[in-house]
Amino acid sequence: MKLPKILAREEVARSALFRIEALELEFSNGVQRRYERLPDTGHRAVMLIPLTEGGEVLLIREYMAGFHDYRLTLPKGSVDAGESLLEAAQRELREEVGMCAETLTPLKTLSVAPGHMGFTITAVLAEGLTPIRSRGDEPEPLTVVPWPVASLPALYALEDFDEARAIAALQLAALHLEARDR
Repeated sequence: MKLPKILAREEVARSALFRIEALELEFSNGVQRRYERLPDTGHRAVMLIPLTEGGEVLLIREYMAGFHDYRLTLPKGSVDAGESLLEAAQRELREEVGMCAETLTPLKTLSVAPGHMGFTITAVLAEGLTPIRSRGDEPEPLTVVPWPVASLPALYALEDFDEARAIAALQLAALHLEARDR
């Protein structure tokens, strides 16, 4: 398919974290529409699936400003300037869970609401964990919650575990592990 022609582009708002851009588009059939989006900033991010030898995934309970509440999720964070994806994964794992991984396996880069946002995050399976601690940028210590991989359906049923990216990352990890174990 032919991409719509961009007739005009303007920044309509900016904050410390986001930039909102309006696009005036013309589609191949002549229809014109205005779209607002949070464009890709070029910054990458990682979401970790830390897996223990005992078959548990290490979740974190973290304050989520969007809901003004604490939720269970997977450790995640931005890739800093000059840092590779896997270096960022190790750093975030140390900072948020207090572990270092022997093996990091990128599973898939995920998008969220691609109709409106250009952000992506790469799900990374972390195995061969050993304790190590680094001071992170969190405003308070995070609570680490081990959860058996064999009980993922029960995790998905919890009201405070609802982040689509985390659910998708766990499913990708489960599929990866199942295929590897065959």
